[in-house]
Amino acid sequence: MDMPPDSTATKARLLEAAFGEFAQYGLAGARIDRIAQNAEANKRLIYVYYGNKDQLFDAVLAQRLGVLADAVPFTADDLPAYAGALFDHLLDQPALLRLATWRQLERPGTSSAEADAYRPKVEAVADAQRRGTVTADMEPADLLALVLSQITAWFAASSALRALAHDDAFAPARLERHRTALTTAVRSLTRP
Repeated sequence: MDMPPDSTATKARLLEAAFGEFAQYGLAGARIDRIAQNAEANKRLIYVYYGNKDQLFDAVLAQRLGVLADAVPFTADDLPAYAGALFDHLLDQPALLRLATWRQLERPGTSSAEADAYRPKVEAVADAQRRGTVTADMEPADLLALVLSQITAWFAASSALRALAHDDAFAPARLERHRTALTTAVRSLTRP
């Protein structure tokens, strides 16, 4: 008896292709045909597995948030180390930051996957504040927002501003100096 084909590999290829497509073109510019072609899958399967393009985008975002959480575990008691690790991850995975930027531009509302990803982090910061390992001078969500914005500051800064760094903004030595500045700033911000 023939076994039905395993859909796991096809779903993984579709999510990977969709991630690349959405990171490159955003939700509005992404094309289902290209995703199917790059995944070497039938276009119809995208609709069967994920519904419409918006639902596929949500599935990609949720999957990538899970990958990010596994790759860079959140450590509320050591936010400077977390900031450095997340900065390093975003350097290695620039498409993730592009996907997040497209998400902010094209879908400014809150998705349940994102709320579910941030909730334990905010709770962990609140717990660290109660234990006195992190400053309690501001609300946990505000503190986390400030830390995250510092992590992405170099990527989001104007190219003109980065040019004033006197060397290639993405040269390894320059990035290491920025990473040091980042962890120092987060330490100053979060120290009780």
